[in-house]
Parts: sequence; C-alpha cells; structure tokens
Amino acid sequence: MTTLDPRTTALILIDLQDGIIPHAGGPRSGEDVVDTAKTLACRFRDAGAPVILVHVGFTPETMPSQNVDRPSLPAGGTPPEFSAFVPGLRRPGDIVVLKHHWGAFTGTDLDLQLRRRGVRTVVIAGISTNMGVESTARSAWELSYDVVIAEDACASRSAELHAFAIENIFPQIARVVASGDMALAAR
Repeated sequence: MTTLDPRTTALILIDLQDGIIPHAGGPRSGEDVVDTAKTLACRFRDAGAPVILVHVGFTPETMPSQNVDRPSLPAGGTPPEFSAFVPGLRRPGDIVVLKHHWGAFTGTDLDLQLRRRGVRTVVIAGISTNMGVESTARSAWELSYDVVIAEDACASRSAELHAFAIENIFPQIARVVASGDMALAAR
C-alpha cells in the first residue's frame, strides 16, 4: 500500500475529454480509464486533496510545430467539442488546466497552482500513457515533484505503447501503483 498525504498530494488527470477517449486502444478502453479516474478523483476530493483536470486543444496560433516526419494534429486546430471533459468528471473546486502541448506543465500555470497549495507529490493518470501522461510525469520529475502513476487509470493507443512507458520509463522517474493500492492519510 502506498500512503499519500492529502495535504501535500494532488491528482492530475490528463486528457479525459471527448476528443481523446475514443482513441484509447489498450490495455483498457477509454471508458474504463474514465471510470477508474472518477473513482480516484472522488477519493482525492473526499480527502481534501486537489484534483487537477487537464485538457488539450489547438488553434493554428497555439499549435506546436508540425514540421515533423509524422504530423498528427489537424492543420486548422481542434473543434471546441474536442476539448470538452467527459460527462460527470468535473466537480466544483477542481482546478482546470488547458494545455497546447503533450505535457501539462509546458506553457501553463500548473506548477504555480501546485506550489501555491504546498503540493510535493503528484499522482498522474489519463490518456495517453506514452504521450500526455509521460510528458507530464517527466516534467513533474524534472521540477522535483515525487511522481506516482496510477497505472490502472491510464491507457494508450495500444497495449504495447502503454507497456513500454509503464515498464521502461516510469520506474526511473515515478512509483507505478494501482489506484486501489493508494491510501490518502495525513502522516
């Protein structure tokens, strides 16, 4: 059991939005990730720990460089409904961060929001494990946060992409834990 102090821990949920959920292909569906994330968010809220909901959207002005070998973003940006959180996720008091890159720290006030609240540990979950979740986890670790990945509240386009991040990247920068193996208790 991993015990986390709700006074210094926050939950960061990545891209649980209408435009991304359908693209989760493994090792679980986007709907399963959302169900697990909603349960985890309720536990954090009940313990008085911050819940941060991160969503992504692009306009031609905010889009990262598409001068890459395999562009993946629509040239005109994303429609507004793409960024809408899945129904039932957002609650009053949640912190909302709109990002324009894979990671939730780049170009946002996420670090400031966490530091103002005395957060030292972040639990990260969402879609896609090897993109938005991994990029956010890398930045959090580089900013000296203790990082925990809620493995069962993550998915990617494929089980193989998810497994690579879980088995090879996260163990070097985070603790990988099932959401049911986390306890929120003041120390």
